Order: sequence, then structure tokens, then C-alpha cells
Amino acid sequence: MPEKHYYEQKEYTEKYIIPFFERYLPQYKSFRVLEIGCAEGGLVEVMSKHCAEVIGLELSQTRIDIAKEKNPNLEIIQGDITDVNLTKKLQLQFDLLIMREVIEHVPDKHAAFNNLRKLLKNEGYLFISFPPKYSPFAGHQQIAHSFLKIIPYLHLFPSSLLKKISNVLNEKKDFVDEIKYNYHTGLSINYFEHLYSLYGFVPIVSELYLFRPIYKLRFGLPVIKLIDIPLIREAITFGCENLLQKKF
Repeated sequence: MPEKHYYEQKEYTEKYIIPFFERYLPQYKSFRVLEIGCAEGGLVEVMSKHCAEVIGLELSQTRIDIAKEKNPNLEIIQGDITDVNLTKKLQLQFDLLIMREVIEHVPDKHAAFNNLRKLLKNEGYLFISFPPKYSPFAGHQQIAHSFLKIIPYLHLFPSSLLKKISNVLNEKKDFVDEIKYNYHTGLSINYFEHLYSLYGFVPIVSELYLFRPIYKLRFGLPVIKLIDIPLIREAITFGCENLLQKKF
């Protein structure tokens, strides 16, 4: 599985992330870049071929070790985006931060955004994406072994009912706790907009998806964007992608 993640990260970066930056940030090749939650390092490896400097930040030492096995030349630092000492540890500021499918797993969103702001140079950019909290698969129920992996809004079911169903279907013991935790730490679009405004970011590009670009790579599905409709967007959006700029 880690091998699969690594190659998916590389392919996604080559086919989507690089073209995105070429379109909206053509100056990105001169940037110092930090990816938060770089996992197996596929994006860091590809971006390193295009940008002046690229560093990865990853919480899991196991995933860092896999990244280093794949490419010993990658610069990846073990660290937590909510760590109050993170900026002192890195001692750098960046032109571009990339945080893809990570913020929804971070319990302390304020600590994360505070560090994101500190790590960016003035007028720097943040590319951030996440599945909204009330979206059909925000619980990451695709980790299931049974047909539960395809049931939308499963994370909104009562825990007692889910545990009974999970036991009958022989799911792993902590399956329900895991999807409920993902729901608990999740981030709604409304709260995301509140957070980035509070910490001095303004949107450059904001896109909502029914089928995200990564789905084309994983499942062969077409990329489908959504119109931004208040309230409804929280329930039908599978992915929220944004390019933000630090203004103060």
C-alpha cells in the first residue's frame, strides 16, 4: 500500500498539481516550497524537479522512512503542524505551502493556521484541499473491508448502530471509532472560510468538486465541479480546493 501511495502522489503531482501551478502561479519555479503532510514524498520528489527548493513535513516517521527509501535525496523533516515550536525548528519562511487532504485530520485547526501564517512569507501562497465535514465520505469509510466502504454519510449514523453493523460484517474492531474520529476532526467549508479570513488569507482560486481530480486517477471518473450554493454545498461537495494568499 505505501508503494501505491508513493506512485499515486507522483502521478497526481505531474498530471494535476504542476499544471495547476503553471496556470495560476507561473512564477512557482523560483519558490521555496513546503508540503505539510508529505507522506511517502511523491509530491516532494516531483516538485523538487521544478522549484528552487522543496521540503516535506511529515508527522509519521514510518512514512518518512519509506520516502527516504524511495529517494534518499529528499529533504523531509519529522514534525507536527500544530507544534508551537515548529517555526523555530524549521527556521525558514516559504513562498508556497501545500497541504493536501491533511487539515481535516488536525484536531487543533487554530494552531495549524497560526503556524501556516508564520511559515509563509508576506504575500506567500497556500494550496489547501480537503473533503468537507458533512460530505458523503468525510468519515473515510472507504477503509472498510465490506460494502460499508461505499455507503455515503456513514459517519453520521449513531455509533451504537454502526458498531452492531460493523460486528456483523466483521470489520476491524476500531472501524467505527476511526470514522467517527475523522468526522469529529473534520472541517466544514463555512468554518474553513472563517479560519483563513481570521488568519489573514484571501482566496485566489476556490473550487468545489463532486468528483475531484484525484478520482480521475483512482477510479477513472470524470472531473466534475460544483456551483457554490450555500448550505447545499456542505452536503454534496466531495472536495474543496483552494489557493490562498497571505495578506497580513
